Amino acid sequence: MTTESPAQTVQRLFPLLAEGKSTEAAALFADSVSFSIPHPPGIPWVPEVDSADDMRTFFDLLRTHVQAKEFDLRQVITDGDDVVLIGRMVSEIKKTGRDIDTAFALHTTVQDGRITRYHLYEDTYAVAKAYFDE
Repeated sequence: MTTESPAQTVQRLFPLLAEGKSTEAAALFADSVSFSIPHPPGIPWVPEVDSADDMRTFFDLLRTHVQAKEFDLRQVITDGDDVVLIGRMVSEIKKTGRDIDTAFALHTTVQDGRITRYHLYEDTYAVAKAYFDE
C-alpha cells in the first residue's frame, strides 16, 4: 500500500476547492488546526479557525465572498512534514467586482495524513484595496 506524501495531501486540496467541495476539502484537515491568514480588520471570509469543521466554514465563507479566477502554483517546497506552496492567485471580490492579484506563500504541515497547519501569506494591502476602496 502506497502512502501519500505530505505534498500530495496538500495538493489534493485545490481541485476540491475549485469544485466547491468544502466538506471534502475540510476532511483533509486534522481535528486541531493551526490557522493564520493575516488580514485587514473587517474582512468577512477569515473567521477564527482551529479545527477541520472551522476550515469548512472558512472555505464556505471564502466561496460566498470571493470568486477564484486564476491559480498559478509555481513552486512546492517540502521538508519532512512541512510543505510550502508559492504562487500567484487572482480572485474577484463579489461585493465590489474588483480583483485581488497577489503572490502568495502557503505554509502547511501534514501529520498522520492530515493537514495540521494552514498559514497563508498574501498582499493584505491588495485585499483591503479590493474589498474596501469605493
